[in-house]
Amino acid sequence: MSIIEPKIDVLLEKADNDRFLLCSLASKRAHDINDMLRGQRDRALQLQTAVEIARASETKPLTIAFNEIYRDDVSYNPDSIDVKNH
Repeated sequence: MSIIEPKIDVLLEKADNDRFLLCSLASKRAHDINDMLRGQRDRALQLQTAVEIARASETKPLTIAFNEIYRDDVSYNPDSIDVKNH
């Protein structure tokens, strides 16, 4: 029994059962989230200590990305993906 949520099977369904596509979607979104959090942290450092900021951002960007994919907040356009068979 897995305790990971959302379940990988559900996430794979969101990416046409393509684990590489799922990885790509999640990593790109996590990168965007990380950039956003970094920018907010820089602004917050002027007002708060680093310890207060670290406590406020306990959820990892990749976890946030997978949850967004699960909720259909992140998607992709299959027509814009260049698929090459080797």
